[in-house]
Amino acid sequence: MKVVTVVGARPQFIKAAVVSRQLRKSHSEILIHTGQHYDYNMSGQFFEELDIPKPDYNLGISGGTHAQMTGKMMIGLEELLIKERPDWVLLFGDTNSTLSAALSAVKLHIPICHVEAGTRTHSMTNPEEINRICTDHISTLLLASTQSGMDEMHKEGLKGRAFLVGDPMYDAFTQYSMKKDISEVELTTLEQKRIKVPESYYYLTCHREENTSVEDNLLEIFKAMEGLDAKVIYPVHPRNKQRALALKEREKFQNLVLTEPVGYLDSICLVKHAKKIVTDSGGLQREAFFAGKKCVTVLDFVVWPETMVAGRNTLSAPKKEEIMKKLSEPQVVDRSYQPFGDGYSAQKIVKQIEERRYINLIRK
Repeated sequence: MKVVTVVGARPQFIKAAVVSRQLRKSHSEILIHTGQHYDYNMSGQFFEELDIPKPDYNLGISGGTHAQMTGKMMIGLEELLIKERPDWVLLFGDTNSTLSAALSAVKLHIPICHVEAGTRTHSMTNPEEINRICTDHISTLLLASTQSGMDEMHKEGLKGRAFLVGDPMYDAFTQYSMKKDISEVELTTLEQKRIKVPESYYYLTCHREENTSVEDNLLEIFKAMEGLDAKVIYPVHPRNKQRALALKEREKFQNLVLTEPVGYLDSICLVKHAKKIVTDSGGLQREAFFAGKKCVTVLDFVVWPETMVAGRNTLSAPKKEEIMKKLSEPQVVDRSYQPFGDGYSAQKIVKQIEERRYINLIRK
């Protein structure tokens, strides 16, 4: 069986690392990188650390509007899918790369397997929500990470194609989280200084446009971080670098440690040892949950309802006082509560593809 896997962004690299390893034990995989995340810190470092096979193709497409990026990716992907003629196209998550590959594959009548299907925020102003809905409704096989994903697909009439397999992000966390000690982590500040991780710190990630493109929102988040009782490590997304630096210099913030983006091993190590987490990332709020760390998510919609229990993850507006109040609220960690699976979702994903491929062959 030949499977084309399409990736383009950091969360997809993490999921592909565990699934590709399992898939390649018995099948042929062609890996296509769209180039959506392209520089070393955002892409190459992940491939090296996670021992992901070098992409067979790299389209080198990034930047531009959503329509420009999606259109360019579709043109490049269509050409490669015609050339490779795979039995399946395997997709992860909700990026423009995911939607582009789904649209290209369905028009060529190639079966699509969508991993992390069914995730819904019920916010159509969120571009990823549109990508998720469209991809789910044209995919052949829908593999949910959690029961809430299954429930959402049932509501949308997708029950016959949907299966619960668990979260490959949890697989990756269980497999990689012990590979690096916090004493081994070195950070590069935006001023290009190499520093060690402070003994006590909070961990901030903030990249969504609603939080970073509006200066008042980012300033409120920074003010909250300045009011905490320890340093705050903030790896800055490249497109937010200039604004973050300018705000820190203008406001004379002392608590914020602005760094270059970090690799996956460094990031999960920082999550494990942080006092608490502040984020707007769907992936990082899950990793905080896996690590048992209190998390405040600066968004106005829930991405992973499974994490929003017992004070473990709470939403906040980008307002200083609200963020600090939510961080001060206690959490209760019940280690028996494992809504993201058993750490073996990669095996289940491959098995589902194999079984559905067998059924399709019988029908032919």
